[in-house]
Amino acid sequence: MKKSLLIICILLLIPKTLFAKSKFFEQGINLFNNNKLQDAKFKFEQDIVFNPKSELSYLYLSKIFNKLDKKDLEEQNLNTVMLINPKNEEAIYYLAKLKLSTSDYKKSKELNIKLKLLCKQFCDQSDQLKQEIENLSKK
Repeated sequence: MKKSLLIICILLLIPKTLFAKSKFFEQGINLFNNNKLQDAKFKFEQDIVFNPKSELSYLYLSKIFNKLDKKDLEEQNLNTVMLINPKNEEAIYYLAKLKLSTSDYKKSKELNIKLKLLCKQFCDQSDQLKQEIENLSKK
């Protein structure tokens, strides 16, 4: 009898937990879009607690840290996205831009070459980034 009651309780709680997981990310997106960065950051962090492989939460955390001008944390989150999904074009692009902004032309160029090989959505940005790298490395 106790086992059946325990099983019923577990089954009733599982859908709520799964529902909460997806809600954190959605809430984070809404807050991010409304420029409530600290609240969005908290929601994305909550999503990561429930789903440590949430590449999109890490990606949005990197965007938040970009807006807050915290380059180390931005890079850390972009690297995490790339560990989870090495083919994430957006993360590769933003990491290449970040490396370019810190005058690491070699790494930026390497990342842009990788992006160009993978690109489906960021092909135009890759071409523009190539020009930026060439122009800035000449100075």
